[in-house]
Amino acid sequence: MKIRRDDIDDVTVLRMEGKIMGGPDAEAFQSTIKDLLAEGRRKVVLDMGKVSWVNSTGLGILISGHTTLQKNDGQMRLARVNKRIDQILMVTKLHTIFRAFQDEADALASF
Repeated sequence: MKIRRDDIDDVTVLRMEGKIMGGPDAEAFQSTIKDLLAEGRRKVVLDMGKVSWVNSTGLGILISGHTTLQKNDGQMRLARVNKRIDQILMVTKLHTIFRAFQDEADALASF
């Protein structure tokens, strides 16, 4: 998994790419979230347009990031989730936790 960061006003967009499957991905993602919080950045959009797959460990990574942000008065949105991953979110009922948007602009406007 690759993560590229873009700051747009007071929102940080993390552009995710590849597969989210745990291992070093978990450490990299959690470290990125902690760095954002240390900088005072509390609004995060995960652009998942280039994420091809998320396994159960990857879902745990996303939940952990969401929880960490929430505990620190932050918020996380998902953008450009592909149909396959959206179905996983529906089956696992995680669509009730994550606010997902079809495009980045809508996710940015939701804050």
